Amino acid sequence: MTQPWSDYMRVGLVHFMAYPAVMGGEGPVLETIEPLLQDPFFDVLEITRVRDEALPEKLGALFAQSGVEPCFGAPPMLLGDKLDLNHPQLEERGKAVAAVKRGLDQAAVMGCGAASVMSGPVRDDKAAAREQLVESLTELSAYAKSKGMTLALETFDQAPYAKNCLIGPTAEAVQIAAAVRKEQSDFGLMLDLSHLPLLNEEPDEALECAREYLVHAHMGNCAMDDPDHPAYGDNHPRIGAPGTRVGVDELAMFLQALVDIGYLSRARRGIVSFEVKPMQDESAEAIIAGSKRALMAAWRQVKV
Repeated sequence: MTQPWSDYMRVGLVHFMAYPAVMGGEGPVLETIEPLLQDPFFDVLEITRVRDEALPEKLGALFAQSGVEPCFGAPPMLLGDKLDLNHPQLEERGKAVAAVKRGLDQAAVMGCGAASVMSGPVRDDKAAAREQLVESLTELSAYAKSKGMTLALETFDQAPYAKNCLIGPTAEAVQIAAAVRKEQSDFGLMLDLSHLPLLNEEPDEALECAREYLVHAHMGNCAMDDPDHPAYGDNHPRIGAPGTRVGVDELAMFLQALVDIGYLSRARRGIVSFEVKPMQDESAEAIIAGSKRALMAAWRQVKV
């Protein structure tokens, strides 16, 4: 591709994955966000809850000043607090919904226009779990809309050595999205390249399946062939790391599929965020720079 990638996409970064010390809402949140807001490569930054009650307003002002679009990710909250939006018990499911609503309240202060959640663990009664998930998502989508945000469900793996989530396969995610859209027309799906190998799905097939519901995409990687790999499972190693599944060529195929379904276009400029995490002794800044280079190399292979 000789045309600029920036004409076809808004590039983002999942902040809490690149800097895992902040995933629980504490640590160097402000110190790591400020340099990213000064980087013109990024149009979007994905953030999660913060514990400091004074910080959301500060971050909201910084986002407004920089022109970077903040998006809110609830999965760290759900995973960290072991909350489940498809829990069979109403009380437990209610705890998860209430926690996400608190996160959305904070996200609104930070200026987020979009938010994402994830399903809970796979359960024996999958049909009931899907119904319970649809109820939770419908309620949360309506709440997000009241805060000026749209809501998306991120698909995860069903591998026992990774997250092993109910949703799960793209075709099933589409069924969930269709059910939620009966009441919430702006609800959508988020697909992550790092999860597709774990689901045994090909990017072109998964994206074609989800094209009517796709509102967000992630560029990431996984290690699933060697249990001794330091990033084994769903741990988002850098693109092209030895012993992993996604390199420049695989990223190019993902981007090509996004172009083919119209998600990446001059008219739409869909969001595509890096979700990469430093392994032991790796530098967050170095892997972020490497991610940019991987994107530029992959984009050269894409055809419109």
